[in-house]
Amino acid sequence: MSRKVTIALDAMGGDLGPDAVVPAALATLEKDDSVSLVLVGLPEVLERARRDGGDKHGERLRYQAATEVVGMDEPPADALRRKKDSSMRVAVELVKNGEADACVSSGNTGALMATARYVLKTLPGIDRPAIISALPGISGPTYMLDLGANVGCTPEHLLQFALMGSVIAGDMLDVKQPRVGLLNIGQEDIKGNEIVREAGELLAHSGLNYIGFVEGDGIFHADVDVVVTDGFVGNVALKTMEGVAKLIGEFLKQEFHRNSLRLLQGVVAKPALDAIRARVDPRRYNGASLVGLNGVVLKSHGSADQFAFETAVRTAIVEARKGVPVQIDNLIKDQPQECIHA
Repeated sequence: MSRKVTIALDAMGGDLGPDAVVPAALATLEKDDSVSLVLVGLPEVLERARRDGGDKHGERLRYQAATEVVGMDEPPADALRRKKDSSMRVAVELVKNGEADACVSSGNTGALMATARYVLKTLPGIDRPAIISALPGISGPTYMLDLGANVGCTPEHLLQFALMGSVIAGDMLDVKQPRVGLLNIGQEDIKGNEIVREAGELLAHSGLNYIGFVEGDGIFHADVDVVVTDGFVGNVALKTMEGVAKLIGEFLKQEFHRNSLRLLQGVVAKPALDAIRARVDPRRYNGASLVGLNGVVLKSHGSADQFAFETAVRTAIVEARKGVPVQIDNLIKDQPQECIHA
């Protein structure tokens, strides 16, 4: 039987807000009776959610009122200082107080990271939390970090990212020794800048299943489970992937609408195209973990619909059940401290 967990959901975050979060919450409760949820939002939103949810889930669905909402473009410092009763802040506080095992928000990424870091603090041995998410690959998902939280990193930071990423990938893929690679401009030992080369040396002596340098195309094609890089490169790579996916989709649409024959060919190819679309559907990979914190926090994409938000909630459930922060803490303690910190 699965361990019971409670997840706090920020009902106000993202483009769709409660229109995505509330249906996702109700669907999650229907599919997993070992999960309890706390919906956090403005009173009027929670009242509507109560009407939609009814009493069928009993104590498994609770409501926590908040009086403020963090805007999607609001500066993180303002959200942290001025909105102490925001739905985002309240959800994170529930994790700190032990009333929830994890929280999920589609809100402002910078504000969520700042709030979570302030409220939950970082784990001992972790200098900076990082953002990690799954990406589609030929033989299965690849987990990549950092995806934007840390622009400038030292070799020691990259080692910390690798340790955290190894825990996440191991739990989500259910493998004991996930393969860890370091993103570089070549696979040879002499390639890359000094920081990447030094990080490679640290990883080689870390006890992780380190396979060496991975080039950009290896994120999808190489036999690797975790790809490590700094937040600047990681975010550029992620946005480039998203752009290429949209480009290919638009090219296919243009070609299949070029003439009546192409349109007929498109009808014939539709099952295969639908299958490909499903395999690379970003909603299936929604939910970036803010790792390195003393608690489980998931960032859902701002445009997430019900399906995508459910995906993020499922990831939060797995991380909560597996006790990710405790695993990371134990793994960090096993490392020589002179290797962990600059």
